[in-house]
Amino acid sequence: MEKGFTTIDSYIEQTDRAHQPALRKIRSTISKAVPEATETINYGMPTFRYNGNLIHFALFKNHIGLYPGPDAIEEYAEELSAYKTSKGAIQIPFDNPISKSLLTKIVHFNVEKLKNKTAPDWKAYASKWPEEIDKIKSIVAQTILHEEFKWGTEIYTHKGKNVLSFGGFKNHFAIWFHNGVFLEDKDKVLVNASEGKTKSLRQWRFTSVDQMDEKKILQYIQEAIRTVDDGKEIKPEKSTAIEASGLFKDALEQDKKLKESFDKLTPGKRKDYILYIDEAKQDKTKLTRIEKIIPQILQGQGLHDKYKK
Repeated sequence: MEKGFTTIDSYIEQTDRAHQPALRKIRSTISKAVPEATETINYGMPTFRYNGNLIHFALFKNHIGLYPGPDAIEEYAEELSAYKTSKGAIQIPFDNPISKSLLTKIVHFNVEKLKNKTAPDWKAYASKWPEEIDKIKSIVAQTILHEEFKWGTEIYTHKGKNVLSFGGFKNHFAIWFHNGVFLEDKDKVLVNASEGKTKSLRQWRFTSVDQMDEKKILQYIQEAIRTVDDGKEIKPEKSTAIEASGLFKDALEQDKKLKESFDKLTPGKRKDYILYIDEAKQDKTKLTRIEKIIPQILQGQGLHDKYKK
C-alpha cells in the first residue's frame, strides 16, 4: 500500500479491492455504534476518536487487524476465542469476519471507559504563540520526521514512533521529546513536566521566539531521531493483577455462591468491581456499593454491562 493517505476513505481506496467491502463494513459498524465519534488516521491506520482513541483497524496480508486496547480484549475474551489476539490487537481472518454485534459491544465498552475523559486542548493558547509555532514547523520540515495527528495535535514520528510535538501554554511555549530521557541534553534545557509520573517525556520551554536557536533545536531533533534508529525506549510496565481486600473480601468469603460467581467473571470485570469498592473512602459507602453490586455479580454481569445495551 502506498503512503500519504490522510482520511479513512483514501486508506480504503489504496487497499486490495477484494477486501474493501470488509473494511467498509467495519467502518460502518463503528460509525453506527458511535455516531458522535470522529474519523482520522493515527499510527498510519484508520482510527475513530471519542475523547481519545476509540479503536483502530488496518488491512494486512492475511487478516484485518482491530486495535481496541487490552481492556476490551480481556473483557470479551470468551467471545473472541475464535480469533488470535495479543495485547491490544485482534486478528480477523478474511474467512471469519467479526460479527456486527460483537464489534458494537467492543466499541461501546471503550465508549464507557472514555466518556468522562476530557481530552487536553492543545490549541487553547495557539493564538498566543504564532511565531513560535511557525519557527518549530520550519525546523521540523528540515528533518525526516513524518507529521501525524494524535490526541488533538500534531505529532511528529519516525518509523512509527513518536518523536516530537509542541504546544503553547499560558506562560510558555514548549517542544517536547517523547524519548527525551535518552537525550544527552548538553545544554541542560530539558525538564520533566510531571516529576515522578513521566518517565521518558522531556520538555524544552521558551517564552519568546528569540530564545529558539534553530541550530540547537535541530541538533536535539536529530539526536531524538537517532534514539529511534537505535531502538531506545522505555518498555511499559506490565499491570499486576489486584485482589479483593477489606470489606469486599470479607463479603466474598462469607458467601460461597457470591464468591463462585465472582471468580467466574473475566479478569477485567473483577478488576472493575474491586476498583469500584476501593475508591470509596468510607466503610459505609463501601458497604452500600457492595450491596448494590451483589445482584449483578450473581447474574454474571460486569459493573458496566448495563451501559452496553
